[in-house]
Amino acid sequence: MNNKQILPVLMISTAFIVSCDETKQAIQNPFLTTYDTPFGVPPFDQIKDEHFKPAYEEALRQHTAEVDSIAGITEDPTFENTILALENAGSLLTRVSYVFSNLNSSTTNPAIQALDKELAPKLAAHRDNISLNAQLFSRVNRIWDKRESLGLSSEQLMLLERSYKSFVRNGANLSDADQAILRDINAQLAALTTQFGQNVLTETNAFELIVTSDDSLAGLSDDLKAAAAETAKAKGHDGKWVFTLSNSSVMPFLQYAANRELRKQLWDAYRSRAGNGNAQDNSEVLVEIANLRLQKANLLGYPTHAHYVLEEAMAENPANVKKLLDNLWKPAIAKAKAEAYDIQKEIEASGKNFQAAPYDWRYYSEKIRQKRFSLSEEELKPYFSLAGVRQGAFDVANKLYGITFKKLDSIPTYHPEVEVYEVLEADGSHIGIFYVDYFPRESKRPGAWMSSFRRQYTENGDRKAPVIVNVCNFTKPVGDQPALLTFDEANTLFHEFGHALHGLLSNVTYSSLSGTSVSRDFVELPSQVMENWAEDPTVLKAYAKHYQTGAAIPDELIAKLESAGTFGQGFATVEYLASSILDFDYHTITSPITVSAQEFEKTSMAKAGLIDEIIPRHSSTYFQHIFSGGYSAGYYSYIWAEVLDADAFAAFKETSLYDQATASAFRKNVLEKGGTVKPAELYRKFRGADPNPIYLMKKRGLD
Repeated sequence: MNNKQILPVLMISTAFIVSCDETKQAIQNPFLTTYDTPFGVPPFDQIKDEHFKPAYEEALRQHTAEVDSIAGITEDPTFENTILALENAGSLLTRVSYVFSNLNSSTTNPAIQALDKELAPKLAAHRDNISLNAQLFSRVNRIWDKRESLGLSSEQLMLLERSYKSFVRNGANLSDADQAILRDINAQLAALTTQFGQNVLTETNAFELIVTSDDSLAGLSDDLKAAAAETAKAKGHDGKWVFTLSNSSVMPFLQYAANRELRKQLWDAYRSRAGNGNAQDNSEVLVEIANLRLQKANLLGYPTHAHYVLEEAMAENPANVKKLLDNLWKPAIAKAKAEAYDIQKEIEASGKNFQAAPYDWRYYSEKIRQKRFSLSEEELKPYFSLAGVRQGAFDVANKLYGITFKKLDSIPTYHPEVEVYEVLEADGSHIGIFYVDYFPRESKRPGAWMSSFRRQYTENGDRKAPVIVNVCNFTKPVGDQPALLTFDEANTLFHEFGHALHGLLSNVTYSSLSGTSVSRDFVELPSQVMENWAEDPTVLKAYAKHYQTGAAIPDELIAKLESAGTFGQGFATVEYLASSILDFDYHTITSPITVSAQEFEKTSMAKAGLIDEIIPRHSSTYFQHIFSGGYSAGYYSYIWAEVLDADAFAAFKETSLYDQATASAFRKNVLEKGGTVKPAELYRKFRGADPNPIYLMKKRGLD
């Protein structure tokens, strides 16, 4: 659904039934009145937890009334009175949901989590009530059958196709008995996926590695130790050091800590999240999710969940995905085995005689990198201040598209650490609002993502601007020192900023087709292509400045970065592909899983040929992407889109880094179009041809 105003007739029909008590409630509940804020952003300074439930109740009531009114129209169905009316319905529900889902991910609490559990099955039932409304589907179906004679624009046709397929793919053609089964499955899945995500967050927050001796921190830099000391103080362990399961804490520890036993403790906790046999164990939850997804796919006429998902993806079917994964796995595992050999030799050269384990890989790989390329992450970090990297991303967007970013200090935010920017065209006209939320906290789920508080759409020829947010988990500033990023974190900032540009520069008519409303294996193109600029030597010289001296990153360091560019790509590619294969194995089952999640994963990885020194980037019990994050049978999307982004960046390299004709073509045919055109067609319009995978192979050193 979208953020537009509901149809006037529907507004009138609901206005007469608002009582005095409801009017008073509306005045007190910011969701039930027009936002009186700059640019119409959510009034976070007024929104309280207790506002969500009554707002949802009213939103569901309104949306139900709107849908019933559309279904009950006696006139013949038309695009305007049915498809457009459905598109315009549910504006309050959309508004509340955008705020609630974002806050639940980035600054949750027990009250929000409890409401999330309560709402999940209710919202699933509400969606089913629309998708399985026979009277409503009849109207949509009749329009679909005569679509070619209606004189619709290409965007109207796409909205009609999306609407029709949504009904069919959500069970509109099923018998009453099968629809009842589908409703039950959807309710269960809504509850289970919510539980899965909450379990991971609880387990992530529960663990603390408390270190009491400075001797145990050998190998760690002063800033890492200072950050751990601040974490300890905040958690009531003053005078000690605390390391958590946040990536900004655990990964540097595994990379630099000389104490192997402590590395093992932290790794074991990270690896076993939500799989510890306690109340937060996801082992049975995820198996039930996978089995229910199979049951749902079969009910809808698909052999597997993957077939159901990929029907609407750029990949089209599981065979195409498997071909890509297989083609990449062979050279990647060969490179990873060579890297494992080097790591074992490094262990032995250091006078140790143990077999390399997963918690040794990053530590000894870093030692090899320093020896081979004289390159240390700690040597790089002073040049990657958060402010500098963010400005670097802004500058790239300015040079490509002419847009600018103006910091706003009077806009309400949902957390004190959040900053807000107005995004402007070269002529000063308003594009949208951009929130950034960069630091970890216990109320925030792990990872990095882009989301929306309002999606772009057009009303009566007037472009309604989007409100976009980037959320990450970078290490916080320590003392007087600013937040310093690793090179990987700098890439992450550019990546999520690419998603933000996709949402901000959208220029379509219908909200449900705007911005990132594209298939999973295409949505990563705008994000991943930005990483190429983050790594380019010319761009690095412009934004990577020493936080103390202001000096640009030296040419020698850039040369080392380039020399080490494909170092460790065997490991990086294999751990990613392993997760992709695991995802695919869970979602290409043709009969229910009867073994434990641990046994299923073990069998999956043995079949793939994964070596003991590496585990999947996301193991089953904390694999949020596929069990609570919308990427089921779709984790392959990142590598699929990497084929696209490597080829797309080659288009710039063939001309110039900021070639205006190429940038304009990318903006016009990819960033602005959202889901109004099929992804493959959009890409061909930009590039003039299908993507060539050779650029990806070269980029990862697998050619």
